Amino acid sequence: MVDVAAALEAGGLTNPNVREYVEYWAGITGASRVEVVGAADDARLIAEALEAGELDPAGEGLYYSRSYSKDTARSEERTIVATNRESDKGVYNNWRPAAEMKPLLVERMTGASEGKTMYVVPYLMSPLGAPLEKYAAGIELTDSRTVVLHMIRMARVGAKFINELAEPDHFVRAVHVTGDLENLGQGTDDDQRYFVTVADERTILHFGSSYGGNALLGKIAHGLRQSAYDGWASGEFLSEQFMLIGITDKQTGKRYHICGGFPSASGKTNLAMMLPPDALCERYQVDFYGDDIAWLWVGDDGKLYGMNPEFGVFGVAKDTNEVTNPTALASVAPGTGSIFTNIAYNTDTHEVWWEGRTPAPPADVTGWVDWKGTPIAERDEAEKDAPWAHPNSRFTTTLANVPNVAEDFEDPKGVPIDGIIFGGRTRDREPLIRAINDLAEGVYDGLTLGAEATAAADGKEGVLRYDPMSMRPFMSYGEGDYAAHWLKILGQVKDQPIFAHVNWFQRSQEDGHFLWPGYRENLRPLLWLMALKNGEVEGVQTPSGIIPKESELNLDGLEIPQADLDKVLSIDLPRWREEMGHREKHLKGFEGLPEEIWEAHKRVAKAFDES
Repeated sequence: MVDVAAALEAGGLTNPNVREYVEYWAGITGASRVEVVGAADDARLIAEALEAGELDPAGEGLYYSRSYSKDTARSEERTIVATNRESDKGVYNNWRPAAEMKPLLVERMTGASEGKTMYVVPYLMSPLGAPLEKYAAGIELTDSRTVVLHMIRMARVGAKFINELAEPDHFVRAVHVTGDLENLGQGTDDDQRYFVTVADERTILHFGSSYGGNALLGKIAHGLRQSAYDGWASGEFLSEQFMLIGITDKQTGKRYHICGGFPSASGKTNLAMMLPPDALCERYQVDFYGDDIAWLWVGDDGKLYGMNPEFGVFGVAKDTNEVTNPTALASVAPGTGSIFTNIAYNTDTHEVWWEGRTPAPPADVTGWVDWKGTPIAERDEAEKDAPWAHPNSRFTTTLANVPNVAEDFEDPKGVPIDGIIFGGRTRDREPLIRAINDLAEGVYDGLTLGAEATAAADGKEGVLRYDPMSMRPFMSYGEGDYAAHWLKILGQVKDQPIFAHVNWFQRSQEDGHFLWPGYRENLRPLLWLMALKNGEVEGVQTPSGIIPKESELNLDGLEIPQADLDKVLSIDLPRWREEMGHREKHLKGFEGLPEEIWEAHKRVAKAFDES
């Protein structure tokens, strides 16, 4: 029997409410030992992981890991929100009764960590002293050392975050058990994996993975699903899959903050880490706050505030290079302590590579293995053109490693929000940017966000699907209540942020080329959006929002064919009229949708009918 009390004392975890929780799960999982860990243990744990072969060196202060080949992405059909109220059931949250799911997880976790260490990971998903700190504390129990190392990069980890709670029993109880990955029946009728958030009990139980959001429970399960439920249940805040950036006009001294939701592979990380284009860099500065999660609340002054609760970045490696995202490359430079997952690796030189890192893979394949560990040189004819890195390969690094991270990224007060944008990867219909001044129409637009599915979530690439507010995989309660909560929180704001929908991915129907150059140039439409909010430009009113006049966009130094520019600054009326029918069908699937949303839909549909 493990002496949990001694382990907690040795680890400096003195909160009296922790012992019973850890003892219970140590008994269930059969762990052989218990160890409290914090950020100060990182170097020791890295050394242990290298010695055990769980990590490989990938250059100075860089590391490489590989997950099981069937364990490389979120599995939405196995991800469940469980509560004690059926009224919490929504379209996308895979709701199940808590009384049904908890026994299933206990059954699977029983004895599954035998012979392993149970790591006790106390963490905080906010800066100390933040207004929402009471919702940010958690303890993850995990039997995976690599999960601990990722958590140290993605959250603030240490016993003090739990010992000093104002409400000592108010922390998320998160349990991760890896399981026998090669014998879990992934994707079959006998799939044993379950990733469950028992939201109204603030408990997270994940079994059957060692990958990303399935295992780093502070990130997605707590930082999005649980906190979204907490925000709604308390009526205090929104928790969204949003990036957050700051833009400073160095000429005028004006500073703006924009957050927004982008489904996977819709440019969220690249936008969050964006640098100004060369022609504008003397005047404008872009600061990075976060690329994946934002918590939003109304301050005492009536303004909307936001913060990134995370401590690090879990970015997609694919197509990250000096052109698309030089900031990301700099954040994983030698000495940063970054961890790469499921990329290609050279066992001789310790180099890493992924598709898009360079125009072509290394010509000399000596020593190179792909994301499954298979030597590239030994591939047969059928495999010779297969990807070297998994399409959802990742890098994990801390926010402090990002070169343009905002100086105040740890400020517990958060930052005032001036704009909320949505953007989905769509090859037609959506112009470069369209702004929305009406609150209900802005929420309506977010609920009808559409994007092409990608490898980050199980699904078929290129298939367009609706992804409300980019929260489809992370919903924790019903969509009608979700929309009402948005209207309630934003309705309290005195100076409303402006909404907008952006799209960097419109393509030519003739040859398929991208009409807008994207990347650093994406600052230009955001500058126009802030000018519109300030009343400095007027744009052109369309049925689905205000789009820029060409003369209002700062195009200094940008070379773009006039025909392409005309296309991205126009509305395809026939395509939009077709879209309105799809939107209505989509919304009808949501129970209890507020009347304000339906009225917004009717206004937009009528405007298109009359245009």
